[in-house]
Amino acid sequence: MANVLETIWAFRVYIVSLQAGRRTILNSHRPLGCLGALALYGRREVNQNRLKWIFLIVLLGSVLTLGGCKKKVAPQPPPPPPPPPAAPTASLSASPDTIQTGQSSTLTWQTQNATEITLGGNNVNPSGSQRVSPTQSTTYRLVAKGAGGTQEATARVTVTPPPPPPPQPSATDEELFSRNVRDIYFDYDKYDIRADQQAALQSDAQFLAQHPAMRFTIEGHCDERGSTEYNLALGDNRANAVKNALIQAGVGADRIRTISYGKEKPVCTESSEQCWQQNRRGHFVYQR
Repeated sequence: MANVLETIWAFRVYIVSLQAGRRTILNSHRPLGCLGALALYGRREVNQNRLKWIFLIVLLGSVLTLGGCKKKVAPQPPPPPPPPPAAPTASLSASPDTIQTGQSSTLTWQTQNATEITLGGNNVNPSGSQRVSPTQSTTYRLVAKGAGGTQEATARVTVTPPPPPPPQPSATDEELFSRNVRDIYFDYDKYDIRADQQAALQSDAQFLAQHPAMRFTIEGHCDERGSTEYNLALGDNRANAVKNALIQAGVGADRIRTISYGKEKPVCTESSEQCWQQNRRGHFVYQR
């Protein structure tokens, strides 16, 4: 660029100098006469015209060179495409994840970059919680949809049957004894087993035979009538009468003790036949 400008400037200076020289020639050759001066001037004019054309050609070439050398501006690159939309995220949990029938669990979820969220097919908020009480094991599905795609999350709640009720504590031998063994009742001033007491006696014998480890005492009791000594003897006879009947039914004699309280421990203290009947008995007591 600088060289071209210098060339143009040099030609311009040269042209100016030629013009100045032409004037000098005309002035300096006045003695040659008109014809000589004109001839000399003609040659000079031709040379100047030639130089003008050369200058124009050089100038045109310089302009073309400048145009060709002008730095081309690179086109602006297209703007980068916008980033793709963010993909949705989804999380789902169940607490507790194992329950018994009739109990509840809490589902908790969170999502991001989603415009449509469903839980089990129902629309829900982007985040939240919900209590559920399934009757059987269930897998819950969370679906989050957005411009960036679809994301799913699952949580399973396992339902177990309730545990069986705890077994009832087994009755102790003493409790079984008191529930199943019945007293034997006697008529006034007698110690033989009445006919209406035979069924109760047989039931007692059967139960005791099924529980051979049980040991017991038969107490002989009387009503308040009669002397103490007489009732003690009568009570003893009643206790032994029941013992002998049980032995005959198969109950071991070594399991049985007898004792007589006579009229000392009545269960009823009224002076009436109904009350006296309750006191005339052979009473069973479990031995610990």
